[in-house]
Amino acid sequence: MRVIEISTPGGPEVLRSAQRPRPLPRADEILIEVHAAGINRPDLAQRAGAYPPPPGASDLPGLEVAGRIAALGAAVQGWRVGDALCALCNGGGYAEYVAVAAGQCLPLPPGLSMAEAAALPETFFTVWSNVFMRGRLAPGEVLLVHGGASGIGTTAIQLAHALGAEVYATAGNAQKCAACERLGARRCFNYRNEDFVAGLLAATADRGADVILDIVGGDYLPRNLAALAVGGRLLQIATQRGREAALDLALMMRKRLTLTGSTLRPQSAVAKAAIASALRAQAWPLLHEGRVRPVLHRVLPFAQAADAHRLLEQGEHVGKIVLALHSHATEPTPP
Repeated sequence: MRVIEISTPGGPEVLRSAQRPRPLPRADEILIEVHAAGINRPDLAQRAGAYPPPPGASDLPGLEVAGRIAALGAAVQGWRVGDALCALCNGGGYAEYVAVAAGQCLPLPPGLSMAEAAALPETFFTVWSNVFMRGRLAPGEVLLVHGGASGIGTTAIQLAHALGAEVYATAGNAQKCAACERLGARRCFNYRNEDFVAGLLAATADRGADVILDIVGGDYLPRNLAALAVGGRLLQIATQRGREAALDLALMMRKRLTLTGSTLRPQSAVAKAAIASALRAQAWPLLHEGRVRPVLHRVLPFAQAADAHRLLEQGEHVGKIVLALHSHATEPTPP
Protein backbone atom coordinates (compact mmCIF):
# COMPACT_ATOMS: atom_id res chain seq x y z
CA MET A 1 0.00 0.00 0.00
CA ARG A 2 1.01 3.64 -0.48
CA VAL A 3 1.95 5.55 2.66
CA ILE A 4 3.43 8.91 3.62
CA GLU A 5 6.24 8.38 6.11
CA ILE A 6 8.63 10.59 8.06
CA SER A 7 12.09 9.96 6.62
CA THR A 8 13.85 11.81 9.46
CA PRO A 9 12.77 14.43 11.99
CA GLY A 10 12.50 17.84 10.35
CA GLY A 11 10.35 20.17 8.29
CA PRO A 12 7.56 19.29 5.85
CA GLU A 13 10.12 18.25 3.24
CA VAL A 14 10.96 15.09 5.26
CA LEU A 15 7.55 13.59 4.41
CA ARG A 16 7.97 11.08 1.60
CA SER A 17 5.88 8.59 -0.31
CA ALA A 18 6.69 4.92 0.28
CA GLN A 19 5.31 1.40 -0.02
CA ARG A 20 4.55 -0.76 3.02
CA PRO A 21 2.70 -4.03 3.63
CA ARG A 22 -1.03 -3.71 4.22
CA PRO A 23 -1.74 -4.17 7.97
CA LEU A 24 -3.72 -7.13 9.27
CA PRO A 25 -6.48 -6.32 11.78
CA ARG A 26 -6.24 -7.84 15.24
CA ALA A 27 -9.29 -9.52 16.73
CA ASP A 28 -10.76 -6.24 18.02
CA GLU A 29 -9.76 -4.10 15.04
CA ILE A 30 -11.28 -2.92 11.77
CA LEU A 31 -9.18 -2.63 8.62
CA ILE A 32 -10.18 0.59 6.85
CA GLU A 33 -9.57 1.41 3.20
CA VAL A 34 -8.74 5.08 3.66
CA HIS A 35 -10.45 7.60 1.37
CA ALA A 36 -9.39 10.74 3.28
CA ALA A 37 -7.15 11.59 6.24
CA GLY A 38 -7.21 14.65 8.49
CA ILE A 39 -4.15 16.79 9.25
CA ASN A 40 -3.56 17.81 12.87
CA ARG A 41 -0.93 19.67 14.87
CA PRO A 42 0.25 16.48 16.61
CA ASP A 43 1.23 15.27 13.11
CA LEU A 44 3.49 18.32 12.79
CA ALA A 45 5.01 17.68 16.20
CA GLN A 46 5.63 14.02 15.37
CA ARG A 47 7.24 14.98 12.07
CA ALA A 48 9.55 17.38 13.93
CA GLY A 49 10.56 14.64 16.38
CA ALA A 50 8.79 16.22 19.36
CA TYR A 51 5.81 13.82 19.71
CA PRO A 52 6.77 10.16 19.40
CA PRO A 53 3.96 7.65 18.88
CA PRO A 54 2.89 5.66 21.94
CA PRO A 55 4.21 2.08 22.33
CA GLY A 56 2.67 -0.26 19.79
CA ALA A 57 1.32 2.47 17.53
CA SER A 58 2.31 2.92 13.89
CA ASP A 59 5.25 5.24 13.22
CA LEU A 60 3.28 6.76 10.33
CA PRO A 61 1.56 10.08 11.05
CA GLY A 62 -2.20 10.45 10.83
CA LEU A 63 -4.71 10.42 13.70
CA GLU A 64 -8.05 10.43 11.85
CA VAL A 65 -9.43 8.91 8.68
CA ALA A 66 -12.63 8.21 6.79
CA GLY A 67 -13.20 5.32 4.42
CA ARG A 68 -14.84 1.92 4.04
CA ILE A 69 -14.33 -1.32 5.91
CA ALA A 70 -12.00 -3.69 4.08
CA ALA A 71 -11.87 -6.45 6.73
CA LEU A 72 -13.07 -7.18 10.24
CA GLY A 73 -11.19 -8.69 13.16
CA ALA A 74 -12.59 -11.95 14.50
CA ALA A 75 -14.16 -10.35 17.61
CA VAL A 76 -15.70 -7.29 15.94
CA GLN A 77 -19.48 -7.07 15.92
CA GLY A 78 -21.98 -4.53 14.62
CA TRP A 79 -20.06 -3.68 11.43
CA ARG A 80 -19.96 -5.12 7.91
CA VAL A 81 -17.36 -5.07 5.17
CA GLY A 82 -18.10 -2.08 2.93
CA ASP A 83 -19.61 0.10 5.67
CA ALA A 84 -18.62 3.78 5.48
CA LEU A 85 -17.10 5.14 8.68
CA CYS A 86 -14.62 7.53 10.23
CA ALA A 87 -12.15 6.65 12.95
CA LEU A 88 -9.73 8.01 15.51
CA CYS A 89 -6.35 6.37 14.87
CA ASN A 90 -3.43 5.92 17.23
CA GLY A 91 -1.26 6.64 14.18
CA GLY A 92 -0.93 5.31 10.65
CA GLY A 93 -3.63 7.42 9.00
CA TYR A 94 -1.40 8.61 6.15
CA ALA A 95 -1.84 5.33 4.31
CA GLU A 96 -4.18 3.53 1.93
CA TYR A 97 -5.17 1.14 4.74
CA VAL A 98 -5.10 1.42 8.52
CA ALA A 99 -6.19 -0.95 11.30
CA VAL A 100 -8.14 0.74 14.11
CA ALA A 101 -9.73 -0.53 17.30
CA ALA A 102 -13.44 -1.00 16.61
CA GLY A 103 -14.35 1.12 19.63
CA GLN A 104 -12.72 4.14 18.01
CA CYS A 105 -14.84 3.94 14.85
CA LEU A 106 -18.06 5.84 14.18
CA PRO A 107 -20.52 5.62 11.28
CA LEU A 108 -20.19 8.20 8.55
CA PRO A 109 -22.96 10.79 9.07
CA PRO A 110 -25.38 10.97 6.13
CA GLY A 111 -24.76 13.69 3.59
CA LEU A 112 -21.09 14.16 4.42
CA SER A 113 -18.23 13.51 2.04
CA MET A 114 -15.30 11.33 3.06
CA ALA A 115 -13.16 14.46 3.31
CA GLU A 116 -15.64 16.08 5.70
CA ALA A 117 -15.90 12.90 7.77
CA ALA A 118 -12.11 12.65 8.02
CA ALA A 119 -12.15 16.06 9.71
CA LEU A 120 -14.38 14.84 12.55
CA PRO A 121 -12.66 12.32 14.86
CA GLU A 122 -9.67 14.16 16.33
CA THR A 123 -11.57 17.37 16.99
CA PHE A 124 -14.83 15.77 18.14
CA PHE A 125 -13.09 13.32 20.50
CA THR A 126 -10.96 16.15 21.92
CA VAL A 127 -13.75 18.68 22.33
CA TRP A 128 -16.31 16.25 23.72
CA SER A 129 -13.97 14.64 26.24
CA ASN A 130 -12.73 18.01 27.51
CA VAL A 131 -15.59 20.50 27.23
CA PHE A 132 -18.46 18.17 28.06
CA MET A 133 -16.96 15.25 30.01
CA ARG A 134 -14.18 16.95 31.98
CA GLY A 135 -15.52 20.52 31.85
CA ARG A 136 -19.19 19.58 32.37
CA LEU A 137 -20.41 22.50 30.25
CA ALA A 138 -24.16 22.85 30.75
CA PRO A 139 -26.86 24.69 28.78
CA GLY A 140 -26.90 28.37 29.67
CA GLU A 141 -23.28 28.43 30.80
CA VAL A 142 -20.59 30.58 29.16
CA LEU A 143 -17.77 28.98 27.15
CA LEU A 144 -14.67 30.83 25.91
CA VAL A 145 -12.79 29.08 23.11
CA HIS A 146 -9.25 30.17 22.33
CA GLY A 147 -8.16 29.57 18.74
CA GLY A 148 -11.75 29.68 17.61
CA ALA A 149 -10.91 29.35 13.90
CA SER A 150 -8.91 26.15 14.34
CA GLY A 151 -10.34 22.68 13.80
CA ILE A 152 -10.78 22.32 17.55
CA GLY A 153 -12.23 25.81 17.82
CA THR A 154 -14.79 25.53 15.02
CA THR A 155 -15.96 22.22 16.49
CA ALA A 156 -16.20 23.52 20.05
CA ILE A 157 -18.13 26.62 19.01
CA GLN A 158 -20.69 24.64 17.03
CA LEU A 159 -21.22 21.88 19.57
CA ALA A 160 -21.52 24.23 22.54
CA HIS A 161 -23.86 26.59 20.67
CA ALA A 162 -26.05 23.70 19.48
CA LEU A 163 -26.31 22.38 23.04
CA GLY A 164 -27.41 25.69 24.52
CA ALA A 165 -24.24 27.35 25.82
CA GLU A 166 -23.35 31.02 25.36
CA VAL A 167 -20.13 30.92 23.35
CA TYR A 168 -17.29 33.42 22.96
CA ALA A 169 -14.01 32.95 21.12
CA THR A 170 -10.64 34.47 20.31
CA ALA A 171 -8.94 34.54 16.90
CA GLY A 172 -6.14 36.41 15.15
CA ASN A 173 -7.86 38.57 12.52
CA ALA A 174 -11.20 40.04 11.53
CA GLN A 175 -11.94 37.34 8.94
CA LYS A 176 -11.39 34.55 11.46
CA CYS A 177 -13.48 36.36 14.05
CA ALA A 178 -16.32 36.73 11.55
CA ALA A 179 -16.13 33.00 10.78
CA CYS A 180 -16.38 32.15 14.48
CA GLU A 181 -19.44 34.36 14.87
CA ARG A 182 -21.12 32.75 11.85
CA LEU A 183 -20.61 29.36 13.53
CA GLY A 184 -22.38 30.46 16.70
CA ALA A 185 -20.01 32.54 18.82
CA ARG A 186 -21.85 35.50 20.31
CA ARG A 187 -18.65 37.52 20.07
CA CYS A 188 -15.11 36.75 18.89
CA PHE A 189 -12.22 38.86 20.22
CA ASN A 190 -9.27 39.63 17.96
CA TYR A 191 -6.43 38.84 20.37
CA ARG A 192 -4.01 41.01 18.35
CA ASN A 193 -5.80 44.24 19.22
CA GLU A 194 -8.39 43.40 21.90
CA ASP A 195 -8.18 42.41 25.56
CA PHE A 196 -10.28 39.25 25.67
CA VAL A 197 -10.53 39.42 29.47
CA ALA A 198 -12.06 42.90 29.46
CA GLY A 199 -14.22 42.06 26.46
CA LEU A 200 -15.59 38.88 27.99
CA LEU A 201 -16.29 40.48 31.37
CA ALA A 202 -18.10 43.35 29.66
CA ALA A 203 -20.17 40.95 27.55
CA THR A 204 -21.19 38.85 30.58
CA ALA A 205 -21.88 41.66 33.06
CA ASP A 206 -18.59 40.91 34.89
CA ARG A 207 -19.52 37.25 35.41
CA GLY A 208 -16.88 35.69 33.15
CA ALA A 209 -16.70 32.24 31.61
CA ASP A 210 -17.82 29.03 33.27
CA VAL A 211 -15.49 27.05 31.00
CA ILE A 212 -12.42 28.07 28.99
CA LEU A 213 -10.91 25.75 26.35
CA ASP A 214 -7.28 26.79 25.87
CA ILE A 215 -4.71 25.69 23.29
CA VAL A 216 -2.32 28.56 24.06
CA GLY A 217 -0.90 28.13 27.56
CA GLY A 218 2.06 30.18 28.77
CA ASP A 219 1.14 33.76 29.66
CA TYR A 220 -2.54 33.08 28.94
CA LEU A 221 -2.88 31.34 32.31
CA PRO A 222 -3.25 34.46 34.52
CA ARG A 223 -5.58 36.04 31.96
CA ASN A 224 -7.68 32.88 31.81
CA LEU A 225 -7.99 32.88 35.62
CA ALA A 226 -9.10 36.51 35.52
CA ALA A 227 -11.69 35.69 32.85
CA LEU A 228 -13.18 32.70 34.68
CA ALA A 229 -16.36 32.99 36.70
CA VAL A 230 -16.59 31.76 40.28
CA GLY A 231 -16.55 27.97 40.07
CA GLY A 232 -15.10 28.12 36.55
CA ARG A 233 -13.14 25.37 34.83
CA LEU A 234 -10.00 25.85 32.73
CA LEU A 235 -9.35 23.07 30.21
CA GLN A 236 -5.76 23.03 28.91
CA ILE A 237 -5.30 20.94 25.76
CA ALA A 238 -2.16 22.46 24.19
CA THR A 239 0.70 24.81 25.06
CA GLN A 240 1.46 26.77 21.91
CA ARG A 241 2.94 29.68 23.90
CA GLY A 242 4.73 27.69 26.55
CA ARG A 243 4.39 24.90 29.10
CA GLU A 244 5.11 27.01 32.19
CA ALA A 245 3.34 29.96 33.79
CA ALA A 246 2.92 31.62 37.18
CA LEU A 247 -0.20 30.50 39.04
CA ASP A 248 -1.96 32.79 41.52
CA LEU A 249 -3.09 30.19 44.04
CA ALA A 250 -5.01 32.75 46.10
CA LEU A 251 -7.10 33.72 43.09
CA MET A 252 -7.71 30.07 42.28
CA MET A 253 -8.92 29.42 45.83
CA ARG A 254 -10.99 32.58 46.07
CA LYS A 255 -12.85 31.78 42.84
CA ARG A 256 -13.01 28.03 43.58
CA LEU A 257 -11.57 27.25 40.16
CA THR A 258 -10.79 23.90 38.57
CA LEU A 259 -7.69 23.66 36.40
CA THR A 260 -7.45 20.50 34.34
CA GLY A 261 -6.24 19.24 30.99
CA SER A 262 -5.65 16.18 28.88
CA THR A 263 -4.00 14.71 25.82
CA LEU A 264 -5.93 12.28 23.65
CA ARG A 265 -3.45 10.00 21.87
CA PRO A 266 -1.95 8.23 24.94
CA GLN A 267 -5.35 7.34 26.41
CA SER A 268 -6.39 3.69 26.45
CA ALA A 269 -8.64 2.02 23.91
CA VAL A 270 -11.25 1.66 26.66
CA ALA A 271 -11.19 5.41 27.36
CA LYS A 272 -11.42 6.29 23.67
CA ALA A 273 -14.29 3.85 23.19
CA ALA A 274 -16.17 5.56 26.02
CA ILE A 275 -15.72 8.92 24.29
CA ALA A 276 -16.88 7.42 20.98
CA SER A 277 -19.98 6.01 22.67
CA ALA A 278 -20.85 9.43 24.11
CA LEU A 279 -20.30 11.06 20.72
CA ARG A 280 -22.53 8.56 18.96
CA ALA A 281 -25.33 9.14 21.45
CA GLN A 282 -25.11 12.91 21.89
CA ALA A 283 -23.07 14.58 19.13
CA TRP A 284 -23.77 12.40 16.08
CA PRO A 285 -27.50 13.33 16.10
CA LEU A 286 -26.45 16.98 15.68
CA LEU A 287 -24.52 16.00 12.55
CA HIS A 288 -27.49 13.99 11.27
CA GLU A 289 -29.73 17.04 11.77
CA GLY A 290 -27.24 19.39 10.09
CA ARG A 291 -26.95 21.56 13.20
CA VAL A 292 -23.20 20.92 13.31
CA ARG A 293 -20.92 20.38 10.32
CA PRO A 294 -17.18 20.00 9.86
CA VAL A 295 -15.48 23.11 8.51
CA LEU A 296 -12.98 22.36 5.73
CA HIS A 297 -10.33 24.91 4.82
CA ARG A 298 -8.77 22.89 2.02
CA VAL A 299 -8.55 19.34 0.65
CA LEU A 300 -5.24 18.35 -0.93
CA PRO A 301 -4.21 15.21 -2.82
CA PHE A 302 -2.47 12.53 -0.77
CA ALA A 303 0.85 13.16 -2.51
CA GLN A 304 0.81 16.78 -1.28
CA ALA A 305 1.09 15.95 2.43
CA ALA A 306 4.10 18.26 2.78
CA ASP A 307 2.08 21.15 1.35
CA ALA A 308 -0.73 20.35 3.78
CA HIS A 309 1.72 20.55 6.69
CA ARG A 310 3.05 23.89 5.42
CA LEU A 311 -0.49 25.21 5.15
CA LEU A 312 -1.29 24.22 8.72
CA GLU A 313 1.96 25.75 10.00
CA GLN A 314 1.14 29.07 8.32
CA GLY A 315 -1.88 29.37 10.61
CA GLU A 316 -4.14 31.20 8.17
CA HIS A 317 -6.73 28.43 7.94
CA VAL A 318 -10.29 28.33 9.24
CA GLY A 319 -11.28 24.75 10.10
CA LYS A 320 -9.51 21.61 8.95
CA ILE A 321 -7.04 20.60 6.25
CA VAL A 322 -7.55 17.12 4.78
CA LEU A 323 -5.70 14.76 2.43
CA ALA A 324 -7.77 12.96 -0.22
CA LEU A 325 -6.70 9.48 -1.34
CA HIS A 326 -9.59 9.11 -3.82
CA SER A 327 -10.87 11.55 -6.43
CA HIS A 328 -14.44 11.30 -5.08
CA ALA A 329 -13.48 12.06 -1.47
CA THR A 330 -15.10 15.50 -1.64
CA GLU A 331 -18.44 14.21 -2.95
CA PRO A 332 -21.34 13.25 -0.64
CA THR A 333 -20.95 9.59 0.25
CA PRO A 334 -23.81 7.23 -0.63
CA PRO A 335 -24.96 4.84 2.11
